[in-house]
Amino acid sequence: MTSFYKHHVFFCLNQRDADATRPSCANCGAKGMQEYAKKRIKKLGLAGEGQVRINQAGCLDRCELGPVLVVYPEATWYTYLDESDIDEIVDSHLVGGQIVERLLVDAR
Repeated sequence: MTSFYKHHVFFCLNQRDADATRPSCANCGAKGMQEYAKKRIKKLGLAGEGQVRINQAGCLDRCELGPVLVVYPEATWYTYLDESDIDEIVDSHLVGGQIVERLLVDAR
C-alpha cells in the first residue's frame, strides 16, 4: 500500500495553561513554525498529493522534549527552535531524504 503523501508532517500544537505542571509545544512557538513550514513547502512547489503535507496535531505526548514534530511514513521525531531548524528539516529530510541527526528527539 502506498502512502497518499511522500511525507506527512505533524506539528504538535498542544496548548496547556501557563501554570500546568507539564510544558506544551504551543508555548514554544509551535503554531508559527507550523505555519512557516507550510508556506515554505508551498513556495518550493512540494505541497499536494504524492508530495508533502504539513498538518497541525493535538498533543503528541512528547511535549517535554519539544516543541516536536513527526514525519511520516518514517515516524521520525524532531525538535526545533527556529526557522533555520525548520529549513534544515525541509531541505535535508523532506527534499534530500537525509535525517537531521542533531534535531532528532530520540537522539537526546
